[in-house]
Amino acid sequence: MVVSILFFILIFCIIVVSHEFGHYIIGKRNGIHAQEFFIGVGPKLFSKTIDGTDFSVRLLPFGGACVFEGMDELEDNAEPSEHSFLNASVWARFATTLAGPFFNVILAYVMGVILASVVGVVVPEIQSVLPDSGAEEAGLLEGDLIVRINSKNIHLSEEVSFSSFYSDGSPMDITVLRNGEKIKLRVTPKYNDEEKRYYIGITNGKYVECKGVTSLKYGFYNMEYILRATVESLRLLVRGRLSKDDLAGPVGIVKAVDDSYDYYRPYGVLAVIMSMVNITMLLSANLAVMNLLPLPALDGGRLVFLIIEAIRRKPIPPEKEGYVNLAGMAVLLVIVIFVFVNDITKFFR
Repeated sequence: MVVSILFFILIFCIIVVSHEFGHYIIGKRNGIHAQEFFIGVGPKLFSKTIDGTDFSVRLLPFGGACVFEGMDELEDNAEPSEHSFLNASVWARFATTLAGPFFNVILAYVMGVILASVVGVVVPEIQSVLPDSGAEEAGLLEGDLIVRINSKNIHLSEEVSFSSFYSDGSPMDITVLRNGEKIKLRVTPKYNDEEKRYYIGITNGKYVECKGVTSLKYGFYNMEYILRATVESLRLLVRGRLSKDDLAGPVGIVKAVDDSYDYYRPYGVLAVIMSMVNITMLLSANLAVMNLLPLPALDGGRLVFLIIEAIRRKPIPPEKEGYVNLAGMAVLLVIVIFVFVNDITKFFR
């Protein structure tokens, strides 16, 4: 477990540094002064001032921030300086705010490229069609390469599995590549009473090595799949298709890291490292999506205020935005506590 905790801290630091560095570098390019850049919370373990910014690492590996001059609207009653966040143009503030999630997307892409180049990928070529299944009735054949499901292009085997696992039984328009020709078929998944879910009725997956440009292409597909899956999972959570047990906070993530480490350790150091790269890609993409939700205290909430400001051609009073963000932080804190308690209770079930 000690090794897993160290891996978790390393992954956490990489993801948070990427996110906050996005805010920092784009803010700096737009002339906005960053007062503080810190990783973790609690007492400072290390601190160094560079170019007017206090960079620090703190005791507890949870969270981090890039604090720009003038961002604390509730307490800062002084006239904003030339390099204040509030004094920057609305589009400069928009770009600076968006940069955090965007850099997490870039990180997820880099991790996806590393995975593709080292491990390779599994493409959605059908290996077998189950008898009396929706796939057989629709005419899917062994060797078909699935390239599209409904309105979504498909590049990875995992995308087919995700679509099948969360199917509600609705007919699926599946386009396959067969002997160089694209064929569109309609498949109606069938319900399995034992598994309590719908199945298309296929096994799919063909391993492909990735080199050079192919790694860049499939690195993008790896990242795209995780982003899509995160958005779709949020939609399923809102619709009640997922439960609170499908949520995970820091404790749950440590457990996932530990499980992954135990599973891949017999296969060697490279296998363990690649499993951690995969978790980094997953968490970085998740952080990007979650931060873009239009909720107060998140980057998405701040972006909403900036869009309103651009439309109104005048800023929302800073104190009002500050109070909304404070309320949002309180709600976010309640959610964090709920997820933390839920993670702990899972260990005693």
